[in-house]
Amino acid sequence: MTILDKIVARKREEVATAKLLVSIEQLSKEKYFETECLSLKAFLTDSKKNGIIAEFKRQSPSKGVINDCVKPQDVVVGYQNAGVSALSILTDNHFFGGSFDDLMVGRSVVDIPVLRKDFMIDTYQVYEAKAIGASAILLIAAILTNNEAKELGAKAHELGLSVLMEVHNREELDLVNEYVDVVGVNNRDLKTFTVNLERSVELASHMPSDIIKISESGIHSVDDIVYLKKHGFSGFLIGENFMKQENPGEACKLFCNDLNKALLNI
Repeated sequence: MTILDKIVARKREEVATAKLLVSIEQLSKEKYFETECLSLKAFLTDSKKNGIIAEFKRQSPSKGVINDCVKPQDVVVGYQNAGVSALSILTDNHFFGGSFDDLMVGRSVVDIPVLRKDFMIDTYQVYEAKAIGASAILLIAAILTNNEAKELGAKAHELGLSVLMEVHNREELDLVNEYVDVVGVNNRDLKTFTVNLERSVELASHMPSDIIKISESGIHSVDDIVYLKKHGFSGFLIGENFMKQENPGEACKLFCNDLNKALLNI
């Protein structure tokens, strides 16, 4: 059993329990449920933004604890002030140390899109995402069937949420459907956890040119982003590179300043 299999098995148990504790009707009464969601696609294509989706992530199965000494509100405000296009906040607790509170606190202090990053396997989780203030959800093609991907995507659009579908290989591109707003290529092999930016470049060649593409994982330098931009990428999800620093927001600001200078020379 791979780590991904273990995560999904655990998630099924968590969702089953959550359904018994909180009904969809209760979720629909939360304050963010009637709030209009910001468009992830619009912010990624805004020329005034830099395309970075900065991530708040405390830990991961592959890296262990990354940073458990910072507060989400401080980090995300720093990210926003740095000029990023959007935020990604982990809500999986068991494997990533995240929580709904992290996302709700983050959402309350920014005015850019917030992606709920979790392992979405049930439409109930889409209602959760809306209730806690997410603007978008992540769908991981590797853990979904075509029908599941469509069902989750349709529910997300029904509730006004954007959909980011994450793929790892060419076969998973077949799951991209009419409800997917952005396609993300995860450069990390989910079985070995090795990272290679060429995964993004290779898969980009098999996508229509009008699809908004983002690259995820393994982005450590401004040169990486310049390289990916040349291959048609509009978004760049960066988490560990910032979160491993004592002040992630400041690290993001310095990175974005260097990126802005580099882009002027392209």
